[in-house]
Amino acid sequence: MTIDNRIEVVLIDDDPHLRQALSQTLDLAGLKVLSLAEAKGVAGQLSRDWPGVVVSDIRMPGIDGLELLSELHAQDPELPVLLITGHGDVPLAVQAMRAGAYDFLEKPFPSDHLLDSVRRALALRRLVLDNRSLRLALSDRHELSARLVGQSPSMLRLREQIGALAATRADVLILGETGAGKEVVARALHDLSGRRNGPFVAINAGALAESVVESELFGHEPGAFTGAQKRRIGKFEFANGGTLFLDEIESMSLDVQVKLLRLLQERVVERLGGNQQIPLDIRVIAATKEDLRQAADQGRFRADLYYRLNVAPLRIPPLRERGEDALMLFQHFADEASARHGLPPHELQPAQRALLLRHSWPGNVRELQNAAERFALGLELALDNSAPDGNPGAPVELVSGGLSEQVENFEKTLIAAELARPHSSVRSLAEALGIPRKTLHDKLRKHGLNFGDSQGHADESD
Repeated sequence: MTIDNRIEVVLIDDDPHLRQALSQTLDLAGLKVLSLAEAKGVAGQLSRDWPGVVVSDIRMPGIDGLELLSELHAQDPELPVLLITGHGDVPLAVQAMRAGAYDFLEKPFPSDHLLDSVRRALALRRLVLDNRSLRLALSDRHELSARLVGQSPSMLRLREQIGALAATRADVLILGETGAGKEVVARALHDLSGRRNGPFVAINAGALAESVVESELFGHEPGAFTGAQKRRIGKFEFANGGTLFLDEIESMSLDVQVKLLRLLQERVVERLGGNQQIPLDIRVIAATKEDLRQAADQGRFRADLYYRLNVAPLRIPPLRERGEDALMLFQHFADEASARHGLPPHELQPAQRALLLRHSWPGNVRELQNAAERFALGLELALDNSAPDGNPGAPVELVSGGLSEQVENFEKTLIAAELARPHSSVRSLAEALGIPRKTLHDKLRKHGLNFGDSQGHADESD
């Protein structure tokens, strides 16, 4: 268990009378104090972002003050540790200061001496943590840009939101279409948070059979149901100290939603067939491709769970709304694939760039990554140019041939795309393309396209 960040001073002394007196002095000065009789286990309870200071006696049974100082500085060399002793041992004081102690107090000492030293140490600690946060923000900005490629306004805003939310304890709801990168965003939130050294557990609720979802999430005790022969630790419990990413949350049954709501509110989990409530220190990141507000109105999703999750929503924009981000992403994935396969990288030609920008990317980043992989391998690509509303358009072929071949392919793609739209006559089709009817007839013949077939009739008249 980690010591709460609200604690400003951890005071350790095996003398109960002195410990109580020092604790009262600090408490009356308005400082939040945790007083302990021994140093065992203290180092493991302090995180690197804990904003307080440690005051410890040196002469104690078990782990003494110098050993504690060594343990604390092994995990955070910048944590202020004040050591106190009643022996007036000058060589010991020199040893403590060389070991990195912030201050050395000889008993008996005036209370204002202790308060002055603690306050200066707290001010130093705040400065150290502020500088760490700044360095982390700068490195995170670079890391986020590498993970979430793009310079569109929506992506810049998304990276800012992730940077702001990552350092908090808030649960997050990620909204995005299939293939938009919801797990990438969830991992970024985890890796940029104070939980980065804890587990990241991802589970797709939509991929779990209804009969096993509760056991998978909450765990079970032996005999909880037929076939439960031994204890199973559920995903929530397994993620303790870290982050649990729950994708496709809209697919969970209403019964499981009730248990999830309780877990989010109380931060405890109870295994199936068990009576013990197990406290949890986890962050839950949920993701959905549906409008949960609408699902709640239709009775398919609990409204109270929706409001509990929707405190910190993050919307991932679909690729069709991100403009030239598609080109950056495509080149990024293509270069990665080329390096992975030991192939020379291919440069996008103007016609290919135009096709990529024109594509609606119904499969979002996942579809684009697949297309980039094929491009890197030198394969001819056929992109399903379905519109966001699901209406199919013309298939887009992306080739890596010479300029004339690419221009021919681009021309065919443009005409086929216009043919997919309803037109009453060849004249309206020609006007939409901005070319004479005679030229249109020639190009239809050259590319093996037929107006009548595409429009569902054979009338090619004006």
